[in-house]
Formats: sequence, structure tokens, C-alpha cells
Amino acid sequence: MFPAHRYYYLHNFQRALGWIGERYDDLLDETERRFLAQFERLPKLSQALTVRLLMRRGPWFRAGKLAYDEIPDTGAAALPLLRLGWLSADHPLGLDELFVLHTKPELLRLFAGTPIHGGMRKAQMLQALRDGHDRLQPYAEWNPGSDEAVWRVMVGDLCERFRLMFFGNLHQDWSEFVLADLGIFRYETVPFDAASRAFRSRDDVDRYLNLQACRQALDEGVDAETLLQAAALCASDNPWLERRRAKVLLRIGQACERAGDWPKAERAYRRSSHPGARHRLMRVYERTGRFADALSLALAAAAAPESDEEYQRVARMLPRLRRRLGVPGDKRAACLTAFPAKLRANLELDPPREPATVEPLVRDHWHSDAAPVFYVENALINSLFGLLCWPAIFEALPGAFFHPFQSGPADLGAPDFARRRAAAFDACLARLDDGSYRETIRQRHADKHGLQSPFVSWSLLTEPLLSLALDCIPGAHLKLFFARLLGDLQANRTGLPDLVRFWPAERRYELVEVKAPGDRLQDNQVRWLQYCDAHGIPVSVCHVRWRDRPGTAPAASAAPDSRSIAASAT
Repeated sequence: MFPAHRYYYLHNFQRALGWIGERYDDLLDETERRFLAQFERLPKLSQALTVRLLMRRGPWFRAGKLAYDEIPDTGAAALPLLRLGWLSADHPLGLDELFVLHTKPELLRLFAGTPIHGGMRKAQMLQALRDGHDRLQPYAEWNPGSDEAVWRVMVGDLCERFRLMFFGNLHQDWSEFVLADLGIFRYETVPFDAASRAFRSRDDVDRYLNLQACRQALDEGVDAETLLQAAALCASDNPWLERRRAKVLLRIGQACERAGDWPKAERAYRRSSHPGARHRLMRVYERTGRFADALSLALAAAAAPESDEEYQRVARMLPRLRRRLGVPGDKRAACLTAFPAKLRANLELDPPREPATVEPLVRDHWHSDAAPVFYVENALINSLFGLLCWPAIFEALPGAFFHPFQSGPADLGAPDFARRRAAAFDACLARLDDGSYRETIRQRHADKHGLQSPFVSWSLLTEPLLSLALDCIPGAHLKLFFARLLGDLQANRTGLPDLVRFWPAERRYELVEVKAPGDRLQDNQVRWLQYCDAHGIPVSVCHVRWRDRPGTAPAASAAPDSRSIAASAT
């Protein structure tokens, strides 16, 4: 008898089925309930083989190629599955599927006497055989001289549906259990009740699967009209499903733009509420010469922007549209996208002898024991936010947590994410006012270390960095950072400066965005720089130029700057 741990994957699958049966029984049909009951009655080795096959890429398998130490006789284990129809030994397959099952030498023997030859690639062989082999037939007819069994898993779609119902998505799979068992991924423990489930109705599950099929069809080049009709049929009163549908519509619109199909792009964007869809619609109007429509929509967006990002984009678009229509401009618009020139500085360095990114070079150039420098990009501020606000982020609200393997709440991208948790976030941020935030963050860093989080980067947030940050960054500044994060968590988690410089003796710091020669600031970086400058947060942009080496052509001069940092600067 094998020890129980050899069937870890089976125990995990049984756990998932039990979870589904307990929480989703009212959404299951007769076929699904029958599967749950029959699986429980199967011999253990047949159960194990079922899960092994479901965890592999299928649905076709050559029986002779399956070898598992804990399943000594896969043929015997398969017999109950064949009787139930969960496996099929005579299901018809096509040429493409046959090619997946066989190696190139095997195919050359199987199709001896045909035009294919060993000098061809496998894809060329497949193309050469297509015209004369377009039928579907059982494997025994493709390979009549073989007694090898080939099985097709017939319950794959049903179990995919179970996987979706358990995880609430299709990007997680059964390996999540394994990674958790091995301690590779560890998750916060969140209480679940009977209402803690991703789907409220069977139609919700169907709509999710249909949206997934729509996204796949988009990647495969299915025509836009078909996709728009399919997306329309997926409309739902489930808020998080509607957010997913809105994103699919945005992607359809972008595909139509690339194809120059402006009418369908307009339809897709008008139907989408996803962030950015309104701005894309303005672009469609502009590209098709409908400048008045574009200006009207842009003015509406400027008056009530969905985000700082949209505000910035519209501010850049408005002067252009006004010129087109001969409408007087707004002189205030220029400041909305302007970069604060006083923040710019130059640094001249020797060029690296080997290809290297510029941020670590600047870090190493400045770093000293008295003034340590860290390359943190977005991770430092996000991590401090994630630790201080851990209880709010992991609050067990309806629609947030569906299963034990979530790194964060499912509604993290929802417009009302912070609003739904306003009281919890206020309580966390209040610690920045009373001074208790330092001890709170330190304690959470110790207590929660290694748990999955959408904000905390454990590998970057070392004890020395954490100590310096808490000593040198005032609580008032952290509150400003966190307030902007909460204004738009999805957009504002990125764009923060690359480096942080500390002067521990003076208990001060500076954030520095580093730009290599010829590199430009991105829009989200400009927004953070503007915010920091407006609120008195120490920040600068370091433009690096390479020092000329003897015998080389002079490097291009940098643009004039408000200040310059020599190579020997501290």
C-alpha cells in the first residue's frame, strides 16, 4: 500500500470537488452531480489516473506512454473510466491531433509511401498531408497495424467548469494546491461563508466561459461582427462579470482599430465601460474626421475624468481638436501634461563595458554607507501600503474571496474597491497620524512574511530597507503616497521613481527617476512626478549621459538643465 502523500494531487482534487459540492450544489446539473457521485465511488487508482490526465495537456493520450509509480497498471485503472465513458478508446480524431501524439520518425513510418520525407519539418509534413487526409476516424483506422491504445478524455470540459467554479477564474489550475502544499505559495487565511462564491447562478458560469471563448476567438482572428454579437449575449447583472465583458469589448475595439474597421471599433468602445474605452472612442472619432464629436466627448471627459490617466490624455488631445475646429484654446491645458523642469538633473558616467541597465549603475555610483541607495521602482511604496493596509485589503467582503488560494481580493480592479472598504482603510491610515504605523508595519512584516499579496514584494523589502524607509520617510509623506494609490489602485501602482536615496543621519530621503540617454518619461511617471512636486515630496529625474572615452567620438550633448550633478557628486 502506498503512503497517502503519493496521492497528494488526488487528495487536492477531492478537496476541490467537496468544496464545489458544498457551495455550488444549486448551480449543478444532473450530469455534474452524477460525476461527483461516481468519482467518489471509483477505485482509488482510477481516481488517481483521472486526475493525472486532467492535470496534463490533452485531451488525447497514448496509453503506453503513461507511467506513474503510484499507478502500477494504468490499463487496469482505465477500465472503470472507459466503462463510464470518461475515457474513449474509439473516439474519432483528425490529422492535427494525430500529429500531436506522434514523433516525426513515427509519422514517417505511419505515412510511408506518401510525399512526406525526413528533410521536412513536422509542420511541413502536416501541410503536405492535409488534402488527402481530412477525415476524422478512430486511431485504429489511422494506424491499423498497431495494437496500442489511444484514449481521449471525455470529461475535460466538465472538469474545466469545476475548475472555474472553484477558483473563479481560468488562469489558476490544480497545481495551486501543490504549490501551497510545498510551501512555495502561502496565502492569507480569509473566513468564508456560504455566500463566499464567485458565481451566483448557472448563467454566470456560462457567461464567463462564453467570454473566455470570445477572447480566444479574438486571438484566432474571428471576424469582429461575430465577436460583438457574442459579447452582447454575455451581458450580466453580475458586476465583476460585466467588468470582464467590458475588457473583452475594449480588446475587440483595439483589434478593429488595427484592422482599420472604424465603425466596429466605435461600436465596441461605446459598449465598453472599461477604463480607456472612452479615450479610444475619441481617437476613433478623430481618425474618421468627426472632430466635433471627439471634442464634445473630450470636454465631457475633462469635466468628469475617470482617472488621472484619462485627464492627462484628454489634456493632450484638446488643443489639437480645438485647432481643427477653430475653437479658442485653453491656456491652462498645457500645464496638465507638462513636466516640472526644476526636477531635472544630469549625471555623467563612464559608459559600461558590457550591456547593462542604467538604474543599477546610478545606484552603485551614489551608494555609500552614509547615504545608501536602493533600486525599488514601484515596490517600496506599494509594499509599505500593503503592510499598513493589510486588514482592509483582505477584508472578507461579498465578492472578494472565493477560495483559499487567492493572493488578493477578486474585486481589486473594481472602481468601488476602496469605497467599499473606506472605514477599514481610514482605520489603517489613522496610524500614520498617531505615529503607530512604524510598529504596525514592522509587526506585519514579521507576522505576514511570505504570504501572497498584490502589493508586498517580500524579496525587495529587506529588513535594512524597511528600517531606513520607516526612519527617513515621514508619515505625512506616506499618507500622501497612499492617498494617491487609493484614488486609482490599478493605474497608480506603477510609475513611481526607480531609486530611493536615504540620508539616515538627517532622517531624509529622495526618490529619483533615472533615464538613460535618449529615454523619455512615460505618462504615468509624469503624473507621479507632478503629484510629488505639488505636495512637497522630494523627487528628481536624473538624466544620464555617457562620458566620452579617449579616442571615441564625442557623445551628444544633453539638453539644457536647471541643475547638473557631476560624476563625483554624492
